[in-house]
Amino acid sequence: MSLADPYLACRDVLLRLLCLMMMVPGGAANAADFETLKGHGGPVMDITVSRDSGRVATASFDNAVGVWSGRKPDWLDGHEAAVKVVRFVNDDLVVSAGDDNALILWNLEDGSQRRREGHTAKVMGLAVSPDGKMIASASWDAKIGLWPVEGGEPVFLSGHSAGVNKVAFSADGAWLYSASVDGSIILWDVAAKAEKRVIVRNGFGVNVLALGGKNSNETWVAYGSQDGVTRIVDIESGDRLHDFTLERRPILAMSLSEDGKRLATGDGHGYITVFDTETWTIESDFKAALKGPIWALAFSKDGEVLHAGGIEDIVYSWPVAGLGKFDPMAKETPKFLRKPEQMSNGERQFARKCSICHALTEGSARKAGPSLYEVFGRRAGTLPDYPYSETLTGSDIIWTEETIDQLFLDGPDHFIPGSKMPMQVIAKPEDRSDLVNYLKAAASSQNKNGETQ
Repeated sequence: MSLADPYLACRDVLLRLLCLMMMVPGGAANAADFETLKGHGGPVMDITVSRDSGRVATASFDNAVGVWSGRKPDWLDGHEAAVKVVRFVNDDLVVSAGDDNALILWNLEDGSQRRREGHTAKVMGLAVSPDGKMIASASWDAKIGLWPVEGGEPVFLSGHSAGVNKVAFSADGAWLYSASVDGSIILWDVAAKAEKRVIVRNGFGVNVLALGGKNSNETWVAYGSQDGVTRIVDIESGDRLHDFTLERRPILAMSLSEDGKRLATGDGHGYITVFDTETWTIESDFKAALKGPIWALAFSKDGEVLHAGGIEDIVYSWPVAGLGKFDPMAKETPKFLRKPEQMSNGERQFARKCSICHALTEGSARKAGPSLYEVFGRRAGTLPDYPYSETLTGSDIIWTEETIDQLFLDGPDHFIPGSKMPMQVIAKPEDRSDLVNYLKAAASSQNKNGETQ
């Protein structure tokens, strides 16, 4: 090697670094930053951004809402099941809802919460009126709820024949749009609290929607459906303006930038697609998750960053410019998605039935269920860092080989009715036995490499 070689090598490295500084967030003073928001104990189901401050809030399968100041979360715990959706009412008030059928309004100033009930099935969508005085909810009970923010009885709108997935207010608050599993989008008169007309009748369920148009005049509705189509429809005529079919289904997430110039969608194959809404061309089509779907999307207030969530318990925040240059999320396969032949039967039972809600290490790890660390011999409902249901508080159940076997033989609904645990039944005795033996080894204090996934 000549004396010049080290110099040339260093020069090449410096040139590469300078190029990266021009492309990669953090290198240039005016570039958006790549970040990850970590702390949830389950998949991220929804992301929202405050129009006032640009602050981020997240909803997760771990039954919690995170409100982020930079990369530091404040946790809002109060839901009894997975949180599917969260919205800012204003910068000091957040509303969330999910699988416990309830809405919770969180006052970020004094830490108080108000629980609002009335739906009889999970709540999948929320929207806040432009004046901040009303919340609309979309539920799988096929109803739409209209909730005065300051209190009072809700009004429920009926018109869909199946579960409602999403709702959106018009910019003036006079109209409400709802998207349903029945394949329709309905326009509602908010003042009259009545159906105006059906805008869309689609052959497949509509999962997400967004409203847009030029100069703040809403002229189109975009929606994503179960068959993987992103479609843009004229609001007045119902005519199809644009169709995008990329052979990836279903469309699960959608976000419109605040200036209305970009529309982003996320699908079941882990792709994020960003559209230019002025030309209706595809700006980027990014394999954002190597494993699992994209469930949550939200543009930052300035539109320069796209926040995304999926099967991982991490929010990824990518600069929109050069989106495809970044590493995807979920580079490693979560245990519950691994191939059966890669695990023992006991580990496989745990991965598929338990791992998304329970950790095997000390502490709850902010998961939906309590840690199973040293579970054998423990009285149910006694871990100090987990908010148990009233059913398990003061329970006489002691977790043993026999009681855990019985739990999965009967199912939680019968063995401990009223608990938060979702219905899980393991019919084969050998599968239950293998699970118990796996837990005895993996959740023991002797296992120094306990895993949470």
